[in-house]
Amino acid sequence: MAKIRKGDRVVVLSGKDKGREGSVVEVLPTSDRAIVEGINVARKSQRPVDEINQGGIIDVNMPIRLSKLAVVSPKDGKPTRVGFRIEDDGTKVRICKRTGAEIK
Repeated sequence: MAKIRKGDRVVVLSGKDKGREGSVVEVLPTSDRAIVEGINVARKSQRPVDEINQGGIIDVNMPIRLSKLAVVSPKDGKPTRVGFRIEDDGTKVRICKRTGAEIK
């Protein structure tokens, strides 16, 4: 069970986008990276594929290291670490280490 998942609200801890928040679009566990919406954006030249799709310069979200990301706490909106708790029925849930709240 991963600590950061698709759809999580995260904040960047270091680098050129430090302090910015975004939503996780995709997690790449084999390379220990994630793609976050609006974070680590690169500009790429796109060649026109056909008559409908024009070419030009487009913005592409590039992967960022998971160690540079922290999940935003659902209660207070601050960066937090993620822990796990086993419920009485045996299910494993992610919890916020800062406030103890369950992360959906």
